[in-house]
Amino acid sequence: MPPFPFSEGKEVQSLNAFLMQIQTFFQSLQHDFYRCFIEEDRYMYLVEGLGNTLLITFVAVIIGTILGSLTAIVRISYAGTARKSWWLKLLNGICGLYLTVIRGTPTMVQLLIMYYVIITSPVVPPTVVAMLAFGINSGAYVAEVVRSGIQSVDVGQMEAGRSLGLNGRTTMMRIILPQAFKNVAPAIFNEFIVLLKETSVAGYVGIQDLTKGGDIIRSITYEAYMPLLMVAAVYLVMVIGLTAVLRKLERRLARSDKR
Repeated sequence: MPPFPFSEGKEVQSLNAFLMQIQTFFQSLQHDFYRCFIEEDRYMYLVEGLGNTLLITFVAVIIGTILGSLTAIVRISYAGTARKSWWLKLLNGICGLYLTVIRGTPTMVQLLIMYYVIITSPVVPPTVVAMLAFGINSGAYVAEVVRSGIQSVDVGQMEAGRSLGLNGRTTMMRIILPQAFKNVAPAIFNEFIVLLKETSVAGYVGIQDLTKGGDIIRSITYEAYMPLLMVAAVYLVMVIGLTAVLRKLERRLARSDKR
């Protein structure tokens, strides 16, 4: 006979109660998952939101890269020109004001100003407004990245291009910028990752992005943790995937530098 039968029985009961709590917890998770995503195909809110998030991010990156490159070229040209014309001074002043305002104000405030103040026409879809707002915001940061990339190119590259008979614009476009973009490609790709997360505020102007899709599910089911955790998980998976691509890009650029 065991010396402490009552104690062993109490331990078994505690273990059974603990196992029952675990089983109840997983059953509750299964039920909440079904209500939030399977019932009435509510997962489509996340799928549609993910599509809008990726579309806004992709177009905004293109706008930001073009706008940032032009801004960087203007500022580099102004700094490297001895006799500055009035139009170059004007462009440099506009670019400086643009960088100061965009980098000094929150992204969400810029989005709201773009939607409620600048573009108030109901004909323009909110998605287009978000693309412009995020693209302009991204351009201010890309401009500094590209400017640092241009300055990292040896000055002799410009002199070599001019000695071959190329003018300043052709030398910049054909020789300097390709090398600069190669140097700053990882930083620009990292800006793409940051912008992907910043688009989570697009729901403030009525866009059903990924975050808004999770919020819609929450308002229907009154379950907060399951939709929000799923949204966070989707963002996390995308960022991890993009980070892996960025590392692969950095390794490939490093190998090409050694040739």
